Amino acid sequence: MIVIVFRTRMRDDADLTEVETVGARMYELAANMPGFVSYKEFAAADGESLAFVEFRSLETLAAWRDHPEHREAQERGREAYFTSYHIQVCEIVRDYAFP
Repeated sequence: MIVIVFRTRMRDDADLTEVETVGARMYELAANMPGFVSYKEFAAADGESLAFVEFRSLETLAAWRDHPEHREAQERGREAYFTSYHIQVCEIVRDYAFP
């Protein structure tokens, strides 16, 4: 299992309607990719957002990373949505739950 931690900060002038539309489309695409497991998004009081994404393998994540429409959205994010972002790709070392 691969976990992606995607932390972002929005530009003050970002078109939030466009961001939501593109985000919904990216979720639709990702959710239909082989190996996609889950996506959750959180917002902090300081304005930072965090997306927590799971894929089954590095190979399935790479297919998502390289999807042409996702590549376009990445470029648009750098140009118009984010002042900054930080992506961490992590492999699960231990996984357990209660109950």
